[in-house]
Amino acid sequence: MLLHQKKIILAVTGSIAAYKSAFIVRLLVQHGAEVKVVLSPGALEFVTPLTFSTLSSNPVHSDFTENKDSGIWNHHVNLALWADLMVIAPTSANTLSKMAHGQSDNFLLATYMSARSAVYIAPAMDHDMYMHPGTQENIQKLKDFGHCIIQPKHGALASGLVGQGRMAEPEEIVEAIIDHFSPNLPLKGKKVLVTAGPTYEKLDPVRFIGNYSTGKMGFALAQSMADSGAWVTLVAGPNHLTLSHPHIEIIQIESAREMLTACLSAFETSDLAVLSAAVADYRPSEMATEKIKKKENNLVIELVKNPDIAAELGQLKKPHQKLIGFALETTNEKANAAEKLIRKNLDLIVLNSLRNEGAGFGGDSNQISLIWPDNISQDFGLMPKHKVADIIVSAAIDLWKNQ
Repeated sequence: MLLHQKKIILAVTGSIAAYKSAFIVRLLVQHGAEVKVVLSPGALEFVTPLTFSTLSSNPVHSDFTENKDSGIWNHHVNLALWADLMVIAPTSANTLSKMAHGQSDNFLLATYMSARSAVYIAPAMDHDMYMHPGTQENIQKLKDFGHCIIQPKHGALASGLVGQGRMAEPEEIVEAIIDHFSPNLPLKGKKVLVTAGPTYEKLDPVRFIGNYSTGKMGFALAQSMADSGAWVTLVAGPNHLTLSHPHIEIIQIESAREMLTACLSAFETSDLAVLSAAVADYRPSEMATEKIKKKENNLVIELVKNPDIAAELGQLKKPHQKLIGFALETTNEKANAAEKLIRKNLDLIVLNSLRNEGAGFGGDSNQISLIWPDNISQDFGLMPKHKVADIIVSAAIDLWKNQ
């Protein structure tokens, strides 16, 4: 069993998502964990202790005493020190705020304040509450405390709205817990930035300049990185792909400049960046505010150069950071790719060629060559993109081993 003899506190706060916490307990127990559940006063409005005590085979605590007349004291310190991990799922906006500011006005918060183990937090709230600057500031504080945030998902919310704030599914939360107790994952603890897909550069409200990239390669890389233990920020251009992993945060962008802004923010705290996105080299100098009407004469559009994201990150790269770029070439492939490798201060470049049938944009397969700064290269045959992603992840791991 993956969680054999692991001692886990599952803390449940007042949220409609509290019903999902019962499934988390069931999955944890199935994986061999011993689970003790703590309910906040608000959680008792949504779920009952009996459900959790039955699933966990342990008493459920929600207050410092069993009842006012029992004289039996529930010792929050002993409970906190018992645990190998504390998971708070769901975590309401109210509890997030109290945790971030050191408040301890109920048994759940007192247990949290006494915990010496790692703490995993799965926020759940309405979209506007989640995106509120106060909530985002509280989440950042908790990250600074060293806690792990299991990112909420975009989807239908209890309010009837659609947006980000939906608690991660129980399977994702349990997967994150299993990863926590898997010390042999080669990228465990590493923070990785991955870019994927195309960028769209608007001509007018209905037209854009783009390319045929689907983002499949970048999404496969994000999945492989996360499966290897990394915490991944995936900055993705327009796409129709889905990806669900507790270690992956997806930032959707549209233009090259939006991608640059997101990458600059994420790269500052990243150990590795893998830039697989097909970023548009040029954009219109001005976007028309109204749809451009068809005319008899030719239409001339002035283009200006987009920022070179790889080059900008290469200039900012610190000694401990690694940077992997992609090159799509049609002539003098290896020579052009090697030149980009040096000019952009990359540690490794992945060469794609449109000459190879079955490789490149849109498909489920790819054919690559890896090129290092010392002019060493390695060629690979056509294979599924998830296999290509595994090869690139192995090469990234070797970068640290050989430094």
